[in-house]
Amino acid sequence: MNDAKYGVLLVNLGTPDAPQPDAVKRYLAQFLSDPRVVDVSPWIWKPILHGVILPFRSPKVAKLYQQIWLPDGSPLLVYSRAQQKALAQRFAHIPVELGMCYGNPSLNEGLTRLLAQGVEKLIVLPLYPQYSCSTSGAVFDGISQLFKTMRTIPSLHFVRSYAQHPLYIKALVNSIEESFKQHGKPDRLVLSFHGIPERFVKTGDIYFDECCLTVEKLKQQLDYPAEKVMMTFQSRFGREPWLSPYTDKTMEKLGSEGVEHVQVICPGFSSDCLETLEEINEQNREFFIHGGGKQYEYIPALNDKVEHIDLLEAIIRDICEK
Repeated sequence: MNDAKYGVLLVNLGTPDAPQPDAVKRYLAQFLSDPRVVDVSPWIWKPILHGVILPFRSPKVAKLYQQIWLPDGSPLLVYSRAQQKALAQRFAHIPVELGMCYGNPSLNEGLTRLLAQGVEKLIVLPLYPQYSCSTSGAVFDGISQLFKTMRTIPSLHFVRSYAQHPLYIKALVNSIEESFKQHGKPDRLVLSFHGIPERFVKTGDIYFDECCLTVEKLKQQLDYPAEKVMMTFQSRFGREPWLSPYTDKTMEKLGSEGVEHVQVICPGFSSDCLETLEEINEQNREFFIHGGGKQYEYIPALNDKVEHIDLLEAIIRDICEK
């Protein structure tokens, strides 16, 4: 293995620079302008985005970020930086940098730092366990755009997904079992994944299949009844149908059906963020309790846990040693 020539770019979605409306507006404008995320004609979408959505949504989203903001910054960035640093300590001669698909640090910043260290073999590792065109696909687009400006590009190994990697499943199982030991086994274990429009799946996106792979592997390895494990989808946007069942509607329904205790984990999120800390841990807790439920726990994302860094290290070493 020629360590000196390899470099790793960890990539996550991104986050606003501050929990303020102007910063949130800049971030959402970049995020929601990506045709991988919203594939509506720009002639139709841009006036709606800039004239209606951003002015009204940015202040509301900023207030939500203020509720979860950490002393060191946005949770997603804090945990992603911790992952980068922990992973870099595992390698003596392979630099590890971080780039965000939207916001800062940018993909360009991360790639530039790697190339300045003489990297000739680039490993791009999107921190999305399950592939989707709107996440991993968007990362590939971003890297490709940067390559267009370069005379000499590095060789590229792009990690499309790791939805059923044994160490990924092991790390999730350990987190779930830790929660069971602390809070007892729940009446239902809910695996909530980020949603995408149904239309994406119908036109070729493999995301739903990859979510199912993760769920089936977890069912096989958990000491917990498979029939009590539920797969749901959160964070839908707009009016068209998204993957279902919806997490929020499921929480309302479970509470009204007499289910007293649920625990929720979000296997598709490598780092805790607005969608886990506010939407799942706060909003959906209220839906469940108001619906009649009594006990609700959110199981944190893998973040910078040792088992998660073990997984990322194994993915990288497997590439370098081939």
